[in-house]
Amino acid sequence: MEPQVRKNRREVGGKKALVQTGLENLIRKHRRELRGKRVGLLAHAASVTSDLRYAWEVLPSLPEVSLAALFSPEHGLFGTHQDMEAVSEEQSGPRSGIPIYSLYGRNAASLRPTAQMLRGIEVLLADLQDVGSRYYTFLNSIAYTMEACRAADVEVWVLDRPNPLGGVKIEGGLVSPQYFSFVGSYPLPVRHGLTVGEWARMINQAYGVGCRLRVLPMEGWRRGMWFDQTGLPWVMPSPNMPTLETAIVYPGGCLFEGTNLSEGRGTTRPFEVVGAPWIEPAPFAAALESLGLPGVAFRPLYFRPTFHKYAGQSCGGVQLHVLDRNRFLPFLTGVEIIRGARRFWPREFAWRREPYEFETRRPAIDLLAGGTWLREVVEEGRDLSECRAQWSREVREFKKFRREYLLYR
Repeated sequence: MEPQVRKNRREVGGKKALVQTGLENLIRKHRRELRGKRVGLLAHAASVTSDLRYAWEVLPSLPEVSLAALFSPEHGLFGTHQDMEAVSEEQSGPRSGIPIYSLYGRNAASLRPTAQMLRGIEVLLADLQDVGSRYYTFLNSIAYTMEACRAADVEVWVLDRPNPLGGVKIEGGLVSPQYFSFVGSYPLPVRHGLTVGEWARMINQAYGVGCRLRVLPMEGWRRGMWFDQTGLPWVMPSPNMPTLETAIVYPGGCLFEGTNLSEGRGTTRPFEVVGAPWIEPAPFAAALESLGLPGVAFRPLYFRPTFHKYAGQSCGGVQLHVLDRNRFLPFLTGVEIIRGARRFWPREFAWRREPYEFETRRPAIDLLAGGTWLREVVEEGRDLSECRAQWSREVREFKKFRREYLLYR
């Protein structure tokens, strides 16, 4: 690439990035420390530099880096696969001469790299863009990889990236240990307010993962930053996470996966629209508006998913319009939408019964909520005040607990 072209590409959207990611920190300052070592890379479609070059293309071009293997999480290296769709090694990326191992296959064992995959690797780089919600599976892919690397005595370098929702606001209760799963493998609130590097430090030290860990931090990131304030380009980390607006509603919208409500997959606004063929949009929207939830308005609408739940069927529902993202409480909003659907349509509403993230015994909604409380509150029509008080207590305790693992103040 000519120097002038590369200069223009650095200024994506006409502005220069204010934040340097851990990947760029590695390239600029630490690449010589990898000289002579065989390196693995856990990456996906959003593992890019600020001028939109893929990590697996940039790193092999550096004379100090010997890239020996690639690892891809759920959705594959290029984000081509839908949720809970098995990815084979052959499907996960380009033919580059470098082995590519999928960490999302046909069973739970496929979620972890094997000793054979890690053989000969001395340093594994983890460069995944999270979206700030506990059930987004990339955090757990990093955790499982750290555990496997500890057993194989492989050093892990986490290349840090921004939390798109910022690092200040936290929402939702912790996961109970008996409900740990691939959508919550350690005690963590739903909207956790951590970067992937901070998460890795926390579980490595506080929860005893105990691998040889190094975090390469960002430069220029502040906890109050939303992603669109970093100057970095938004690249879809998964097929149904097209925009920052999607990530903002996701801490509540993902809960719909545990129900027979469509979460808007198969539309151009996944997680921002929710509904089902049996929902009447106008009274549903009016009921949700009457709750006075902060920072959000509900517009009644009909939509027709092209795939996933109710593909090709007309669904009634609502679109969430976030009017003030600083006041908006996505988790509470998602809970209230589920409560409203069950209250208005008790015969039609149902919990998901199909297997969820390789789990066949525990209901999906319990895994997402981190316990049985949400299912019980909805089924019994109970008030949320007790649950909200519990969330507040757990959030206060988590804020104190996480302090020593924070990298950015």
